Amino acid sequence: MSRAQITKPIHRWNAGAISTADDAISVEEPLEIRLGYYKEASRERSNVSVTMRTPGNDEELAAGFLFTENLVKHPNDIEGFHRIDSGFRKSQIDNIIQVNLKAGIEVNMDLLSRHFYTTSSCGVCGKTSIDLVQSLVETRFLNPGLKVEASLISTLPAKLRAAQAQFDSTGAIHAAALFNPDGELLALREDVGRHNALDKLVGHFFLKDGLPLDKSILLLSGRASFELVQKASMAGIQVVAAVGAPSSLAIELADEANITLIGFLREERMNIYTGAERIS
Repeated sequence: MSRAQITKPIHRWNAGAISTADDAISVEEPLEIRLGYYKEASRERSNVSVTMRTPGNDEELAAGFLFTENLVKHPNDIEGFHRIDSGFRKSQIDNIIQVNLKAGIEVNMDLLSRHFYTTSSCGVCGKTSIDLVQSLVETRFLNPGLKVEASLISTLPAKLRAAQAQFDSTGAIHAAALFNPDGELLALREDVGRHNALDKLVGHFFLKDGLPLDKSILLLSGRASFELVQKASMAGIQVVAAVGAPSSLAIELADEANITLIGFLREERMNIYTGAERIS
């Protein structure tokens, strides 16, 4: 399997002087996600998506993606994962992953037939309509009375930054982290694609049958887009905080899905766009 980062020789200019050095670079490679399923007793295979991702935790990425796209509903739906050498480059392998479903698991062919392409910077690109995306959202809150201290939320960016090992090395990677209401880090995933980082995080808990995540706080290292709020809603997350800004559609969806959405989170300040009643 490919590494998450590589080292490249560079020329560095600093105050008029040029020197040579080795620089750590985040790896970005395509991952093709395929779905294997039974149709009338025969095994079928369909290509679902291609995403540009940082190699690592690919099973979590595939499972989280399929769950947040409403193609699988429970970890027991999955029979197993099959890795395939894509031949993308001679030095790179395992850039295709097939998720095989168990016999008897029905597949929504309308969703499967979209065959959209996903890039590392824009996960929602290529979806046929915004209405179709919004129709996937399901509110899965089992703990609607969740309350979180604003002072506790303000401490989370520093905890996220301290846990970002790949960002420390490369400076070019996004992170999605889950915290409990006491501010303890439960899990963190990094990827060149912000939506991939969240799919890996959701997939981690999905495969452990740990959903919904309704007693947790999601922190995003960048901005909060519509698709990230959609994925959070599918996972049952009630509080989504971002270091960057939310988009207008993200705010609208958070309001409709009863999600507390926080942006521009810093040590001493934050903007609460929706669901302010959860913040004490």
